[in-house]
Amino acid sequence: MVIIRPLALSDKSSIAALLNNKKIWDNLTDFIPYPYSEEDAIQFIEFVANNTLQHVFAIDYNTNFCGVIELVVQQDVYKKSAKIGYWLGEPFWGKGIMTKAVKLITNYGFEELSLVRIFTSVYEYNSASMKVLEKNGYKKEGIFKKAIFKNKALYDEHRYFKLNTTEKIKSSILTD
Repeated sequence: MVIIRPLALSDKSSIAALLNNKKIWDNLTDFIPYPYSEEDAIQFIEFVANNTLQHVFAIDYNTNFCGVIELVVQQDVYKKSAKIGYWLGEPFWGKGIMTKAVKLITNYGFEELSLVRIFTSVYEYNSASMKVLEKNGYKKEGIFKKAIFKNKALYDEHRYFKLNTTEKIKSSILTD
């Protein structure tokens, strides 16, 4: 069973153990340190606890912490959009966990946050993440050629999005 729940300080050891993995870091921004320590995890948990624009959740699989997923609500004229980001510990790959977690947070974004648009970018070599998004109805919006500089090499950035088409969102737009 897959659930998303608020991060807790007690997740620090699990975050550090799973995220201290170059295979995961290769798919993340360089803002995330590598190697990754328990102190890094504590700083991350404290940062998101005080940030109202980030909705960050732990991903649990059968009551075991296995990753993190977030929505970062945009500002100003983009306030009805959020960027989704996520990572999953390697021992949990290939079990359909992230597909379910993306579905859960997408529903949360559309139903609880009244977002109109959720988007993300994926590095060209991360086909597993592209499949997760496509299984959840995200559409490829475009490819930004040589937009990513990671590990001393240039890569294409694949941009994905999903729109909220529910009646609830249409009425909330008219009243905002």
